[in-house]
Amino acid sequence: MEMTVGFIGTGNMGGALAKAAAKAVPAENIYLYDAFAEKSEALAQTLRCNAGTMTEAARCSYVFLGVKPQMMESMFSQLAPVLAQQENTVLVSMAAGVSIARIQQLAGQNYPVIRIMPNMPVSVGEGMILYDVSSNVTDKQLAGFLKCMAHAGKLDRLPEKLIDAGTSVSGCGPAFAFLFIEALTQGGMECGLSEEQAMLYAKQMLVGSAKLAMESENHPAQLRQAVCSPGGSTIEGIYALQNGKFPETVIEAVKASYQRNQELGK
Repeated sequence: MEMTVGFIGTGNMGGALAKAAAKAVPAENIYLYDAFAEKSEALAQTLRCNAGTMTEAARCSYVFLGVKPQMMESMFSQLAPVLAQQENTVLVSMAAGVSIARIQQLAGQNYPVIRIMPNMPVSVGEGMILYDVSSNVTDKQLAGFLKCMAHAGKLDRLPEKLIDAGTSVSGCGPAFAFLFIEALTQGGMECGLSEEQAMLYAKQMLVGSAKLAMESENHPAQLRQAVCSPGGSTIEGIYALQNGKFPETVIEAVKASYQRNQELGK
């Protein structure tokens, strides 16, 4: 049976994942639904796939649930009767704090569930998707999901109990990185650069540094030390960051995000 993929909710994240899926799955096998029809219709036109009803999206072999956590219960009240009429549907949920067990409870049956936590860079194919699966997801179903999301970035299976921790780094981290870009840009401007110049240098520096860290066998601490010449300009900047408690502040940011993720799950 050919893979079909439905998206219920095509906001920023749902839309980004649909774009990734369209690179791996024939467009005619993708169905989009959003409460704001103009949103799903515009994306469907771009991807040359189908925009339709929630029922049409729910009849697919993989159904991506891209609605807010607080909307899950009302969504399933409409979705459950449709799901009950079909077999082999895999529910893929990206709702923060909503457990696999809770999704199955809301759906009314023990459906195979893949819980994912993607981040914003999936929109450019460089995302990080953390995921875990219910015990009844088959190897074939998991392989289909991984194929569907292959163009979104990297995927890593993580025990569900650790997803909140992982999300605090990969999911919240882009906002921390964007704040760092803002600060680097402002620093460059105060040293005489134009905003355009400073922002370009900051963005490309982060892209290149991340790629170097990914491809190097060295620990980031070793890479940092390689950039710092004794008595040079970089080490002076490192001292300023350490005196300003930059490492400690970043650690506290991750922990604060983690605590909030856990609160959302209660």
